[in-house]
Amino acid sequence: MTVTPWWKALKLRKEILSAAGQIDDVQMSLFRAVHATGTDRPPYADADYYGEITHPTERLIDLLTEIAVRIGGDDSYLKARAVTRLDQGMGGGKSHACIGAYHLAANPEALLGTELGQKVMERATAKMGSPLAGDLGRPHVVVLPCDNMTPGAPVPELDGPANNLYERFLWRLFSKDYTLFERYQPFWSDKHKIAEAIRAVNRPALIIVDEVLDYIGNGLDGANKLAAQDMAFLRALLDVVNDVPHVAMLVVMIASDTDKTALSAAAQARRDDLNSLLERNGMPTTVTGVGDFADILRRRLFDAEPAREVLSATAALYESALTDKAWTKQVWDPIGANWRRSWPQEVATCYPFHPMLISLAKEEWSKVTGFQRVRSTIRIFAATVYALQQRGKAGDWVPALIGPGDLPLSDSTVREALLGSGLVEDDRTIANYRSLAEIEVANHDGSAGAARRQDLERPTTTWTNVNPRTAERAASFIFLASIVGTLRPGRGRGASAPEVKAATSIPDASYTVTDADSVVDELVNPSRGMSALDITPGQGNNKPARYFLSTRLTHRMLVNNIRRTITEAERDQVIAAFAKELASSGPFRDLKFVPADLERSPADVLATAGLDTAHTSRLIVLDPAQYSLRNGMEKPTLEALTVAMGLGQGAQQLPVQWASSAIYAVVNTQQRGLARGLAVEYLARQKALQAPEIQSDDELKATGTKELADAKTQLEKALKRAYQHVAYLAQPDPDGERFLDQLTFDKDNFTALDGMLVWKGLAAKDKVFDAGQFSAKALLHNLRNHDYGKTLSDIRAAFYSAPRLPLLYGGDRDLQQAIYDAVSQGLISIVDGAGTEVAVTAPGQVNLASTGLRLARPQPKTCPDCEQPTHEGQCSTSGGDAIQVGTPHETGIPKPREEEASGIGSDSSHTVMPAKDQQVAFSFTTNLLANSDSADEFAALFRTFYMALDERQISYLQGTIQLVTQAESAEQIQRHLEGLGISATFRPI
Repeated sequence: MTVTPWWKALKLRKEILSAAGQIDDVQMSLFRAVHATGTDRPPYADADYYGEITHPTERLIDLLTEIAVRIGGDDSYLKARAVTRLDQGMGGGKSHACIGAYHLAANPEALLGTELGQKVMERATAKMGSPLAGDLGRPHVVVLPCDNMTPGAPVPELDGPANNLYERFLWRLFSKDYTLFERYQPFWSDKHKIAEAIRAVNRPALIIVDEVLDYIGNGLDGANKLAAQDMAFLRALLDVVNDVPHVAMLVVMIASDTDKTALSAAAQARRDDLNSLLERNGMPTTVTGVGDFADILRRRLFDAEPAREVLSATAALYESALTDKAWTKQVWDPIGANWRRSWPQEVATCYPFHPMLISLAKEEWSKVTGFQRVRSTIRIFAATVYALQQRGKAGDWVPALIGPGDLPLSDSTVREALLGSGLVEDDRTIANYRSLAEIEVANHDGSAGAARRQDLERPTTTWTNVNPRTAERAASFIFLASIVGTLRPGRGRGASAPEVKAATSIPDASYTVTDADSVVDELVNPSRGMSALDITPGQGNNKPARYFLSTRLTHRMLVNNIRRTITEAERDQVIAAFAKELASSGPFRDLKFVPADLERSPADVLATAGLDTAHTSRLIVLDPAQYSLRNGMEKPTLEALTVAMGLGQGAQQLPVQWASSAIYAVVNTQQRGLARGLAVEYLARQKALQAPEIQSDDELKATGTKELADAKTQLEKALKRAYQHVAYLAQPDPDGERFLDQLTFDKDNFTALDGMLVWKGLAAKDKVFDAGQFSAKALLHNLRNHDYGKTLSDIRAAFYSAPRLPLLYGGDRDLQQAIYDAVSQGLISIVDGAGTEVAVTAPGQVNLASTGLRLARPQPKTCPDCEQPTHEGQCSTSGGDAIQVGTPHETGIPKPREEEASGIGSDSSHTVMPAKDQQVAFSFTTNLLANSDSADEFAALFRTFYMALDERQISYLQGTIQLVTQAESAEQIQRHLEGLGISATFRPI
């Protein structure tokens, strides 16, 4: 079958041809697109050319649609957001998107005429329900390219008389109109005046602030007045944009968790301030995803799409190799080649690149921290297609599809694009791999190199003409698999034997798996092939041999390389393992850990975790990978806890019985971020210590062991600190509603992973009794009228299921002891089903599992002979003989309060002084916001009032209370006062 080769079927863009494969404009510049002139003006400064080279990704279409509707949508502008933040990391397409937004507003007719613009127009029409005006109302564009602006050092040609950021904004807003500029110049923090200035333009407006951190970061250090003005302006502007019609704002600031820029303390504070404002006023978004790789590459590299017949013919070439039984068993199945399932579609998407190479870029390269996703990939692939096209024109062999072994490392442009892409961060490692590429793979002119030499010296076979660079392709893939670090994301260390064989495959039946085995065996032979290979022997079909091209590294360099390959899943697994190890139950009878399941919702995971355990106090530790509180990210966790505690509504309402005895330990979102960073450091050092380079070097091994121990200590400390929230079911008012309450530990040495600390904290909030606190008196205080007559089993269950009853430190033992003490003191009785009192001689005899024995109020003692109250001496006779009556103490009947006070019934030899009531009067005025300890002390004071009132120890009340409280609490207080017939004054403040 004759198939047109890709290098003839596709035409490279002229800028790639003229630059010999090096694209200077891969890193687009908004500043150059707006301000450059003459030969410095880039081609993408033209809206038509920009539309030509831009693949319309779904996210980019969405972004431009939001802007188009906001600035040109007539009365429908409110259907689009005002502020958008682009927060992708380097190379994610942010500058490209900003230039698209600029063209949309500055030259809408031109951009809307491109394929990208037409899709924006279609989506905007669907969003608005009516057509979008072609000129968008002639919007005005204000561009603040902060990566080309120095604080306090304006450029007169661009900034005129402006000095601070607000003035630079005004100068651009008013198109250098000095009169308007001077009118509004003083009002850099006045939201009303800023809004008035924007309206004064009398046109829709788009404000683009590119790389704002470059301006507000370290550049503003020391310029206190300027920093204050610039930050005040940004705060005001972000609020104003939401309020002024037909104004949109696009801000570029990389997310803090992906931006490794070193900042001073002051700069970090400014960044946090602006980050909070952007979270409040704007919507974060990205413009590319890993699924856009192939389309973006083809659009950027070639000036036309390939013909359908070329795509189908190319796909058909590979059918026999992909379905061959030997290749399938030994190569395709072991490497998990999922792209085979829809091969024709994959070829159509990835052409002229092999789906295996695109998969490598999407699934592995994109996960390496330093790799600039789109930008780096375009540079590597542009250099590759140019070098291979030159080979094809020269009559040399070129693969039908460019696979993972076909990046020509002998070409310096390809090699430097690869090593400078961010896949390798360390300069020393880059230099080492540069040398290894020439020594182990192929040198600059393809005449030497261990792998290339084997190809040149190979005897002629049936397949040498159709696969003349087999060893070089295998070695190139090993090189690619090695430069990403000791461990490839999700794959392991280096390249597996089946992957290397796959890299050598061709769509020709003459090259068999046996041939591939021979090529690879010869290549990895230390004496004849690649000498710098670190080989891990295979262990059966499920664990094939692995090959790693090693360069001598220091421990720090090795850790840095490994760190970038650690996946989020690995990080979260180690955090979960540490959390389980560090957690202790304390007084809780059971300790549970709920692992994350990111395939399901947090509420569903808790609902099916089997947490509703009967008669058991439980400390339940939630996996940080799925649950956290605070920082605006707590809604899913709160919803899950609400469902787990039986507080859900409708379909979310679960039949939960024992929620009151379940206490949840949850991480703080911000502290979790710190712990995650330390978990990555720990994993990197753990994996580095296991690397052969470290194990074989005593000095490096000692360093690695020490650093691993330090990293473990830091991770443990950070994780304990991260678990600072405790959630539980509360009902402080027995007649009130149940609700989800929280306890937060603010001290660094307190953690929700420590069951004892959690118990102490809950005791301070009356959710639990601490050790020795639960006495017979405490039992009676917590019992309500309806509790008398309940079975012992029901009483026991209530202490685990009813949130009005605190949890007991010793569980059932404390309850048995309290009931026994209360019975012994005559405060309560235990009766059987017939109401007959049952004697209890020891705490252990209180059968809490009994459904026949009930709790009852104390019964008076009677004489078995005369059925009169218990007495001493003879029973009274019908003749009216006097009887000798025992004292109340002797009969077991509690003395009334009046008797105790007056001494009635006391032995005549003892004089009991009457108890006297005391009048209590005091006044206070306290600001509780200024002193949190005072709030706790007043809470204890009023709790004492409550106890005295509840026990009828107070006979007279008079007083006036003035307080400032939240509206919800005021409504509750008002209802109670109305029930008492007390009038009160309530007014808002």
